[in-house]
Amino acid sequence: MRFAKPRLSQRWRQRTVAAFAVGVLLPLIAGLTGGAVASAQPGIERHNVYSAAMDRNIPVDIVRSSGGGNGALFLLDGLRAREDRSGWTIETNAVEMFRDSNINLVMPVGGRASFYADWYGPSSTNAQGYTYKWETFLAQELPNYLGTIGIRTTNNAVAGLSMAGSAALKLAADHGNRFTYAASFSGYLNLSAPGMPSLIRLALLDEGGYNVDDMWGPPWDPAWAAHDPSVFAPKLAGKTLFISAGSGIPGQHTQIREPIDYFHTANAMGLEVVSLLNTRAFQGRADALGLNATYSYPPVGVHAWGYWQDELANAKPGILRALGA
Repeated sequence: MRFAKPRLSQRWRQRTVAAFAVGVLLPLIAGLTGGAVASAQPGIERHNVYSAAMDRNIPVDIVRSSGGGNGALFLLDGLRAREDRSGWTIETNAVEMFRDSNINLVMPVGGRASFYADWYGPSSTNAQGYTYKWETFLAQELPNYLGTIGIRTTNNAVAGLSMAGSAALKLAADHGNRFTYAASFSGYLNLSAPGMPSLIRLALLDEGGYNVDDMWGPPWDPAWAAHDPSVFAPKLAGKTLFISAGSGIPGQHTQIREPIDYFHTANAMGLEVVSLLNTRAFQGRADALGLNATYSYPPVGVHAWGYWQDELANAKPGILRALGA
């Protein structure tokens, strides 16, 4: 006997229920002064850039363009951003991928559980000693510093994964011609969707005990809409966008070797399905507005670095065109 294939709307409802079930059970994981010092990795310069907004030095890893070009691609980490190195240098071949390209890679280090936003205040649930002001740093302080070392301060590109997908789009939307190209890999681009504020609250608590109320306030606070790409999409007119999300089906980068790998894979599958639903919703809004966006929906892919590396490679030609490299 052959079973009838569910209608498209039924399948999407089933995926939505499954995604949010997994999401609830498994929290979302997935300056003008400064100086450069040698990095342990060949070809990567470590710059300590002072942020007046956060009153601290922010490490930034920079890979210089091979031909002296002054355009820059900012690469932003996800929720579990480390304090010692950019995940892009640890988990992907991004440095090698762009080594012969005539652009500079700019990879800020840090931003754990921050959504790269300007928070209202320090997180009150984990004794954070200062207030995150990442948007100010990325849109003002860091570009000003880059201008002092021969990297242009406008017409650059920014790409972010997971947590940083929406942040990359907001930087492009809100800061004139600082960023004329933005890419989101497995981002959450419909933050006002039912259930999303609760999932983000769980994610921040899971990753270091951060309090979402100190970031954007309660779900009815205007800050949520201000950071929701599906809401601020009209401000992306004139920008070049690359937007991707996987299917949630494990592929070539998923390896099951230990029992814990089943847990991590299930988590990554659920997270990616939530991202896919968010991204499809954003596309509907963006298409209605006629935004200049390229979409990538690979048939396999979960919330993991190998798939983000693949999508960066897919985005690379458009990034080089946008930066004139």
